[in-house]
Amino acid sequence: MAADRGRGGRTKTPRCTFHDEWLQMSEYSSWLVKTDETHAFCRFCRTTISLGTMGIGAIKSHQNRNAKHRSLLNLQNQIPVADPVSKDNIADANVQVAASQAPAVMSKKIIDDSTRKAEIFKSEENMNKKVSANYSQLGKVGSRRGNAGSGERNVRFRCGFTNTILDVLKSRGWTHVTEEGAEWDFYWCDVGWMREVFDHCYMDENARICHFRNHYELTRKNLMVKNFKRYRKQLERESGKVEAAKCDFFPPTFELPTEYHMFVEEFKKYPNATWIMKPAAKSQGKGIFLFRKLKDITDWKKNSVYKPQTSDSNSEKDPVETYVVSKYIDNPYLVGNKKFDIRFYVLVCSYAPLKVWLYREAFARFSTVRYNMESIEDNVVHLTNVAIQKLAPDYDPERDCKWSVSSLKRYLTAKHGHEKVDELMGAIDELIIYSLKSVQKIIINDKHCFELYGYDIMLDVDMKPWLLEVNASPSLTASSPVDYDLKFRLLDDMLNVIDMENKLTGKEKRIGGFDLMWNDGPVFVNDGGVEHTTAPGYRTNSFLGCKNDRNRQLKYLFKQAAIAKRASSGTQPTVC
Repeated sequence: MAADRGRGGRTKTPRCTFHDEWLQMSEYSSWLVKTDETHAFCRFCRTTISLGTMGIGAIKSHQNRNAKHRSLLNLQNQIPVADPVSKDNIADANVQVAASQAPAVMSKKIIDDSTRKAEIFKSEENMNKKVSANYSQLGKVGSRRGNAGSGERNVRFRCGFTNTILDVLKSRGWTHVTEEGAEWDFYWCDVGWMREVFDHCYMDENARICHFRNHYELTRKNLMVKNFKRYRKQLERESGKVEAAKCDFFPPTFELPTEYHMFVEEFKKYPNATWIMKPAAKSQGKGIFLFRKLKDITDWKKNSVYKPQTSDSNSEKDPVETYVVSKYIDNPYLVGNKKFDIRFYVLVCSYAPLKVWLYREAFARFSTVRYNMESIEDNVVHLTNVAIQKLAPDYDPERDCKWSVSSLKRYLTAKHGHEKVDELMGAIDELIIYSLKSVQKIIINDKHCFELYGYDIMLDVDMKPWLLEVNASPSLTASSPVDYDLKFRLLDDMLNVIDMENKLTGKEKRIGGFDLMWNDGPVFVNDGGVEHTTAPGYRTNSFLGCKNDRNRQLKYLFKQAAIAKRASSGTQPTVC
C-alpha cells in the first residue's frame, strides 16, 4: 500500500498489526511500497521484504543493504523504454550513463558496482527474467507512445462522424488524425468504409475498428430474419420445439420479392390483419408504411423504386431496393395511451468466442399522439423513431419523447410486480443471446473488430418483448442534453471495455455501465451484493435499468486492475 496524502497535507502512515511501530513512509516512500500487513516491496532491487516480528527493523536492515547498489539501479531508470533491454545492455548502459553524468570521483565506485550488479543478476535469475520481459514489452509498445517517460499510450484515432463519439474520443486526450493515409490505432468508421476499404488495408496488432466485416448479417432486416429462421429450425432439430420456441421474438416476416408467394399464403390466413412494409437497408423510419389489402402493395409497386432483382444487376454498386413485410403487432403495451419502443445497447467484442456486454442505461421512445388503429396512414402514431416524431405538429424537442428504462421499470414494477418485470428482463436477455448466436457462425470474426449494436424492441399487452431491428450504427447524435449525457457515458464506457490504453486485466465482469452477460457461455452474477437477477432461463450477469454508479466503480476498478497487473508482472520475487 503506497503512501498517500491526507486533506491537510500530512502523510498517512500504514500501521502493521504485528507490532505497534508506525512506519514513517515519508522517509522510505521513494523506494518502499507496503503490499500487505507482513510484507513490503523494494522498488530499487525489486525484492519483497518479510517484516515478520522485526517490523521496522527488517526495513532498516534492508535499507543498509540496498544503499550499496542504489546508485546503480537509479541509473537503470534513465534508459529509454523503447530500447531493447537485456542484462548485459543494462550493465553497459548504466556504465555509459554514469561515465558521462556522474562526477569523476564516483566513476570507480560505479564500475565496481556494475560488477557487483552482475553477481546480483546471477543469484536472482528468476526475478531478472521477469524484469527483462517487462522491459522488453515496454520497448515493443514504446514506439507507439507519445511520451515514453509518462507511461501513457498516445492513441491515434480517426473518426468519420462529428457527433458525440468525436467529443468522447477527444476528451480522452487521444490524438486526432485527419490526414489521408496517416497511421491510426482506433477508427470509428461508417459501414461504407468497411465495404470499400477493409479488405484492402493492413492493420497493426493493436488497432481496433468499430464494425465486423459482414455485420449486415444481423443488421439488414431481410438477412436478420433469414438467419433467425435458419437458427430456429436448427434448434428445433437439435434441441426440440421447447428450445426453438425461445426464438419466437419476431412476428411472421417475409422478404420481397423472393418470398412473395409464401407471403400471400400467410396473408390469407389472417384476412383482417394489418401488415407493415420496411426497406431492408434503411433506417430512421424511411420508406415504412402499413397496409391491410394486397391491392395496396400492387399500387405501391407501380409508384415506388421497388425493383425485382435481375441476374445482370450489380448488387455491390447498385443494390436493389429489397423490402421485408411483417405482421403488425397491433396490441402494443401502452403508457398513457401512447405507443413506445425501447432502445438498448449491446457491445460485442468477439464472435469466436462470443463475448457480449449489455449497457445498464437505455431509454424508451414514445409517440407524441395517442395510439389508435383507425388511421394506418399516419406514421407518427405507429412509428416511434425520433426522425418521424419530429414531423408531428405538437413535437416538443425539450421534452424529447423519451423515458429512461429505469423509470419504465419502476412504472412496470408498480403496476405488475417484481416477478413480472424480472420475467421480462430474462426474456430480453434471451432475445439478445439467441439473436447473436443465430449469426455467430456466419459473422467473420476479427480481433481488430468490435460492434456496438442498438437493439430496438417493443412490448405487447402481455409484456412479451418483440425484436423490431438491430442497428449497426445506432444514432449518436443527441436530441437533448439528457440524451447527450447518456450517449457520452455509453461511448466512454465502451472505450473503457475496448481498453486501448491496456489498463485492465481482461477478467472484469463489469466496466462502468457495461456488464458482461455472455463469455462463451452465460456469465452468472457474483455471490453477494447482487443488484438484480433475471428469471429462470439465462441467469446472466445483466442489470438493464439498474443504477449506473460508473464513476465510483471505474475508480475502484482501475485501482484494483493496477494492483493485479503489478502482482502478475513479476513484482513479487524472492523474499529477503
